[in-house]
Amino acid sequence: MRTQITSVIIFYFSMLLPALLASQDLGNGFFDHGVACPVSNHRGTVATVDGNGRNVVLAWLFDHRGGYALLMIDAETGKSEQFPMPFTPGDAPYSSLLSSKNKYYTLFKNNFVEFDPVKRSFTFHKESLPQMAMGFTEDDNGLIWAVTYPSSGLISFDPVTRVFKDYGYQYQQNWKQYPKFLAADDKGWLYFGIGNTSSQIIAFEPSGKKNIPLFNEEERKRGQAFVYRNIDGKVYGQALKDKKEQWFQFYEGKKTAVSHHDPSKAKPIITGSQDLFYRNFPDGKTLVSLDLQEKIIIIKGAVTNTEKTISFDYSSEGALVMGVGTAPNGTIVGGAAFPMRFFNFNPVTKTIHHLPAFGQFNAMARSNGQYYFGVYPQGALLEWDPSSSWINTKKDAVSNPQWLAASVLSTHRPHRILASADNNTIIMSGTPEYGYTGGGLLVWDKKNRKSQLLTDSMLIPDQSTMSMVSLPGNKIAGGTTTMPGTGGEKKAKEAELYFLNLTTNKIEWHAALLPGVQDYSDLYVGEGGLIYGIADLKIFFVFDPKTRLIIHQENVEVKFGKTAWAQCPRIFVKGKKEECYILFAKGIVKIDPRSFGLTMIAQSPVPVETGGDYLNGKIYFVSGSHLCSYQIDDSK
Repeated sequence: MRTQITSVIIFYFSMLLPALLASQDLGNGFFDHGVACPVSNHRGTVATVDGNGRNVVLAWLFDHRGGYALLMIDAETGKSEQFPMPFTPGDAPYSSLLSSKNKYYTLFKNNFVEFDPVKRSFTFHKESLPQMAMGFTEDDNGLIWAVTYPSSGLISFDPVTRVFKDYGYQYQQNWKQYPKFLAADDKGWLYFGIGNTSSQIIAFEPSGKKNIPLFNEEERKRGQAFVYRNIDGKVYGQALKDKKEQWFQFYEGKKTAVSHHDPSKAKPIITGSQDLFYRNFPDGKTLVSLDLQEKIIIIKGAVTNTEKTISFDYSSEGALVMGVGTAPNGTIVGGAAFPMRFFNFNPVTKTIHHLPAFGQFNAMARSNGQYYFGVYPQGALLEWDPSSSWINTKKDAVSNPQWLAASVLSTHRPHRILASADNNTIIMSGTPEYGYTGGGLLVWDKKNRKSQLLTDSMLIPDQSTMSMVSLPGNKIAGGTTTMPGTGGEKKAKEAELYFLNLTTNKIEWHAALLPGVQDYSDLYVGEGGLIYGIADLKIFFVFDPKTRLIIHQENVEVKFGKTAWAQCPRIFVKGKKEECYILFAKGIVKIDPRSFGLTMIAQSPVPVETGGDYLNGKIYFVSGSHLCSYQIDDSK
């Protein structure tokens, strides 16, 4: 109860201090309402010292552009310095390492870097094969090693000789690999564990002349393999990272099963994923927290254990916005990622609020007075009542938004939420858990407050639903994607359209009507019950659900470019008079419901990156981290 009260207080405090956005007229009917969530995320943070022996905090900064800088904060004064990456922003750090020689390393966007807090600068930079490091280690000779996504590329760097070596891709699969763990034995052999479709551990001979997959195909498992370096000089690991799984010893490229193993005696190496948070300063003080929202760090004393809060500053272009929609209370809402935030823009008062979110608000839809969010990575469905106070979501607790149901396995990354025609049922689709293929539908019965899961085997096997619209007779039309879960194996050759009866939960019809299409990005019910669709972000089509035939089709990429896109594509927007608009990266396109002709009614001065909804004469969309809008002439 105390947590709930605190959440309400935080909400009302934010309501008392809203951010007033001075909307900028961009011309041609377009407006920029400002950054939705002006905050960055740290993706790897360590406590260390600078050249004067002063305690400093190092953190990789990430905003909507991707990884863009290294932040260095004096842990006593809060004085901060920001060092832009020695390459253009993009991608993101997924692993980093603070070496025994006090150098901070990462590799992303095909670029390996070394930052020296003593010299207060980047002291090495080299391009590598794509794309980003998932695992780092330092061997007994002081060499820095990294293994990269998506094809297990391996690199080394000698901090003494300054020699960088790219050994190329070490293991080929027909899916993108996550090599999250890397370790070296005291003989110099490297071992890395990959996931997620089928685990494996690869041994790499130190001269680079050979690598050895250590598990036979029948020993591999869905999930993440694990390795770590023990203080005894050997490496230990599992085919699947789980305390119940068999342990193996790895040494000089050989694998030996062990009956009992204590994994607590790991060699101290300061490395980890994007969640790396190394707290210990050399003088015994502790970094308790780093808050980029409030711009404070908390340091605990070495002897007294008293905590000191220190303010700092940094620059950000704002968090990545997943999409925007119109809430029942007449505001524009959406979710931002890294950090996970909810934001709410009031077009009357020109104010915006942003609050901590339960997760990444991917998908959204309204139904009567409620608003629904689909959340990654929990695969959860939330119900928000805008007329009541915000209480941060907790599963199985009174909150607003309220946690309703979840399926991490089947709707791990939500892509669409649809309210049925009678508003009694909420349907959420998504792609599956890491390493899996084929997502499902999470069906929520509003009246009975119960959920039901329809798996891909009950729908279209090995595919996920990307788009949905309601049909008469308590049915829906769905459009699939062949995209698997993250790190999963793509199995289907073509995406399909289907009809699902919500009364029986049975597929009544399905077909791959557009040859070669991999993704039915968005659907919309137009005049006369015809369904407009966008496939692969470039094919506009009109589908007659009565005849189950495509009656119009054209590739519009040459004329307009690609459409807007997001994890929940909101490409079609319905206007005040039921007119239909399409959001393209280059601008706003209107559909003629009789000829199906498309007309660009306004070219946008900023890229239209994420859709989109209508409110009071304006189409709202996202460009970068900015909430933008286009003024429609509703009189025509």
